[in-house]
Amino acid sequence: MAETQEIIKLENAHKDYRMGESVIHAVESIDLNIKKGDFIAIVGPSGSGKSTIMNLVGALDLASKGDIFLDGQNIENLSESELAQIRGRKVGFIFQTFNLIPTLTALENVMLPMMFQDIGREERRERAEKLLKDVGLEKRTNHLPAELSGGERQRVAIARALVNNPEVILADEPTGNLDTKTGRQVLEILKNLNKQGKTVIMVTHDLEMAREAKHIIRLRDGKIEK
Repeated sequence: MAETQEIIKLENAHKDYRMGESVIHAVESIDLNIKKGDFIAIVGPSGSGKSTIMNLVGALDLASKGDIFLDGQNIENLSESELAQIRGRKVGFIFQTFNLIPTLTALENVMLPMMFQDIGREERRERAEKLLKDVGLEKRTNHLPAELSGGERQRVAIARALVNNPEVILADEPTGNLDTKTGRQVLEILKNLNKQGKTVIMVTHDLEMAREAKHIIRLRDGKIEK
């Protein structure tokens, strides 16, 4: 049986930030292989480098040193426009604060990422309506984010993350602003997406949630704990 292909690979990745005359080593010497169809939880205390790892894994940022491969392509060699295109196709993002545009309806928020992939309006609408139905929000399509509950907003964000059919779902503290019951519902959606073949990477401080993943990566002081 062939070995499952890697979808994301970090090789000796470092990320430094300059603050005045000081240099902050956010993450150091990170080697990480994530295979297609995996479900990974990244955990660690505040300041451990979780957000930095998320930005690198999701191609939101480039390493200061080392290499990052997304589906076999070294993103360190891409221009910003090329990076945006591959990110838009390969990765769907779910954020703790939802990041919905307040002046757009649920439907319009879900349709938005497809505009940057040159998808026609009719197809954008059809895809968005189907995904909102899939997450149980077919009756809330014309509501603004302020008219939705926290759980509903997160489900809109999940639908938006899925709309370009990405291979990787990157969830940054997806249950952080939700009550326990709603958080479990969101986690079940992520688990079902993983069962459908999506690679799910969840950054969380909640160890109970993390234990639902197939693998847990623990960070401390910018390094992976062995």
